[in-house]
Amino acid sequence: MIKTENLFFRYDDEKDLDKFALKNVDLHIKDGEFVVIIGHNGSGKSTLSKLLNGIYYPTKGKIMIDGLDTSDENLIWEIRKRAGMVFQNPDNQLVATIVEEDVAFGPENLGLPSEEIRKRVDEALESVKMSAFKRKPPHHLSGGQKQRVAIAGILAMKPKCIIFDEPTAMLDPSGRKEVMQTIKHLNETEKMTIVHITHFMDEAVDADRIIVMDEGQIVLEGTPKQVFSQVETLKKIGLDVPQVTLLSFELKALGYDVMSENLTVDELVNNLCQLK
Repeated sequence: MIKTENLFFRYDDEKDLDKFALKNVDLHIKDGEFVVIIGHNGSGKSTLSKLLNGIYYPTKGKIMIDGLDTSDENLIWEIRKRAGMVFQNPDNQLVATIVEEDVAFGPENLGLPSEEIRKRVDEALESVKMSAFKRKPPHHLSGGQKQRVAIAGILAMKPKCIIFDEPTAMLDPSGRKEVMQTIKHLNETEKMTIVHITHFMDEAVDADRIIVMDEGQIVLEGTPKQVFSQVETLKKIGLDVPQVTLLSFELKALGYDVMSENLTVDELVNNLCQLK
C-alpha cells in the first residue's frame, strides 16, 4: 500500500543544506496493516505523514501510494482519494455547520451523484457510530465526537488507507478512547490500512507493527512486543513504554522471572501467577 525508497526531506527555509528532517527512510506498509509510528517531538514522524499524503514532496527519493508516485502532481488528487488524512485538531477539518453536510463535503467535491453521496454519508457516520448526531452542529460535539466526524468525512471518500497524525493529542481520556476504538474498528472490521502517528505508547499496543523514529530516521521496527521489550533503547531516545511493560522490566531487574514482553495487565497477571 505504501512504499518509500531512500526518502530524504529538507524544509525550504532550512539554511543548513546538510540538515534534513528525514534521512534515508525506507518504509513498506502492506494493504490492511495497522502500523503505529512513534517518536519524540522533532523526530520526523509528522513530516513523514504529510509526505505520505502529498502535502510535501520528497527532496530526494520516492514515495509510492498504492502504486502511484506522489511526486507526480497530476496524480495528487487520486493519491489523496486513496490515502486520507486525519490531523490533530478536528476543528481544522470541519467545514460545514451540520455534521452530515460536513461528511458530504468530500464526496461532493468528487462530483458524485446525490444518491451515492447520501449512501456514503450514512455509511460513514454509521461506521464511526455518529449517525444519531447527523443533524447536530459540530461545535455542539465533544472533542472525541468531532474527531470521529472528521474520520467519517475521510471514510465517505472511500480511501484504501487513512493516515492519522496524532489524532488524540488534543483529546481527554474519554475522547482518546472513542477515537482509538474507531481506528481499531476500521482496521479489524473494514480491513482498512492504518498508519497511526502518536506519542501515547499505550495506543501502539494493538498495532501489527511499530516503527520508531529518531532524528529523521527509522531506528527500531517490529511487533509491539519486540519494540517495547527494548526498554533501555527507547529510554535513550526519550521515549516511554506502556506502564505494564515498564513494571515487568523493573520486576525482572529485581530478580523476578517476569517476561519483558508483557503489554497488558492480563498478560502480566498470568505471568506472575505462573511464577514458583
